[in-house]
Amino acid sequence: MNISDNLTNILVGLPKNITLIAVSKTQSENDILNVYSAGHKIFGENKIQEMTKKWENLPKDIQWHMIGHVQTNKVKYMAKYVYLIHGVDNMKLINVINKQGGIHGRIIKCLLQVNISNESNKYGLNESKLFEILEHLKNNDSIYKNIKIIGLMGMASFTNDHKLIKAQFKFLQDLFLKIKKINSNFTTLSMGMSNDYLIAIKNGSNMIRIGTKIFGKRN
Repeated sequence: MNISDNLTNILVGLPKNITLIAVSKTQSENDILNVYSAGHKIFGENKIQEMTKKWENLPKDIQWHMIGHVQTNKVKYMAKYVYLIHGVDNMKLINVINKQGGIHGRIIKCLLQVNISNESNKYGLNESKLFEILEHLKNNDSIYKNIKIIGLMGMASFTNDHKLIKAQFKFLQDLFLKIKKINSNFTTLSMGMSNDYLIAIKNGSNMIRIGTKIFGKRN
């Protein structure tokens, strides 16, 4: 099957409320255009320089998501166009995004990344730090006019243990629902990739990130 067929097969099985991000990191601009020509305009990248080059060369109605770890000194390169930043996990980064949003006259939407696998080599906040940041933003909302936190993102352990994956996604869903009750900006729960997105959807995800099942395995 070709790329557009792969995309169609995934979309057919998705509930209407799920946003699919086609993870296009390391993929050629031609392959991205194949997906775009099939009607899909939401793409995710994990390197800012690569995403910016693609943004410059590809149609301007593409919605670009930064799904990788973000270095503060690179925010300026994507601030004028990025649709959503998924991996926000510290105040230094939040301050830089807010500043760059102000420079470009934008309110930049972001997700706070939570480390749901409890693996030390994974990025993300623990629960106490998450609420500490949310409290700080709430108490200083007059300062943070150019950044908007709209939800949470998390990545489950890379394992075949479906019970463990489900428990990790359920933990993030519970956190999300708890915050959503007191924060009307919280609309997005981003979790689930090619190997576990069906489990994620069953546990409340409304945004999934799929690369391999669309573009095939990377070389």
